[in-house]
Amino acid sequence: MIVYRLSKARFKNDLSGKGAELAGGRWNSKGTAMLYTSESIALCTVEIAVHMPLGIVPKDYHLVKIEIPAEVTVKELNTAELPADWNSFPHPNASQEIGDAFVQASVFLVMKVPSAVVQGNHNFLVNPHHQEFSKIRVLETVPFEFDKRLFVKS
Repeated sequence: MIVYRLSKARFKNDLSGKGAELAGGRWNSKGTAMLYTSESIALCTVEIAVHMPLGIVPKDYHLVKIEIPAEVTVKELNTAELPADWNSFPHPNASQEIGDAFVQASVFLVMKVPSAVVQGNHNFLVNPHHQEFSKIRVLETVPFEFDKRLFVKS
């Protein structure tokens, strides 16, 4: 399986989940390392855009293409299994608890979750502490420019 992430250039080869560990996110609390990836380049773009202040175009990003081996079993969460407010803004603690439990249990390397930003699309959360983490490979990193129309008032 191929997944994607957009990362600042200086972190393009860092798959440690340290950024999410420091900041926390929808699917993890501060202190829990997690690597966020998406099923498409388009979803990565939108996931970054929703976190940027209007008028600021993200600079110095790289697109990271990552391979997750086909033999890896993926835990899949469906929206029916999630709390009613899982996709609210700001994100609820309940979604963080789900992600934290996924990392702590360390049964699965990857968890497929619905995107809160684009209905019908998915993100893939990777546990960097899982015993099979070394099987994940960065296939390519290339500079990425965002279309400024996503970030300016028209």
